[in-house]
Amino acid sequence: MSSVQAASIVPKKHLRRALLALACAAGAVGAQAQSAMPQWKGEGAVRYVCGGIGSDESTAMRAAMKDHPLALLFARSDGAYLADVQVDIKGAGGAPSLALRASGPVCLVDLPAGRYTIDAAMAGSAKSQTVTVGGGSRTVDFRF
Repeated sequence: MSSVQAASIVPKKHLRRALLALACAAGAVGAQAQSAMPQWKGEGAVRYVCGGIGSDESTAMRAAMKDHPLALLFARSDGAYLADVQVDIKGAGGAPSLALRASGPVCLVDLPAGRYTIDAAMAGSAKSQTVTVGGGSRTVDFRF
């Protein structure tokens, strides 16, 4: 065996170990992000999760926004995040409705495709927006 062949064998062995270590680390990071998510509520076609308090939870919630049909964000007009917002989502034309209290500044909502009116109320102030869900993720931002 030439020295060139011997040199190429050793790095492959180390490369396999390095790739295995990277795969394990990536799995651990993914599991960590999942564990940072709060518990989902509801079932079937209509379910939601609210959170985003604390950096790990906020990172996990924001990373998951693209994977759900509807994301709601709650903040003051100066950009500070809000929690404890009353949210009522009303479906049009027989689409489901949902009422929840947002326990954090981010809510991920899984709903069937359709048109919805979202009412959000916080400390005597109310906002309303209409959104069509389906064909990708939508984010609705409420500023109080």
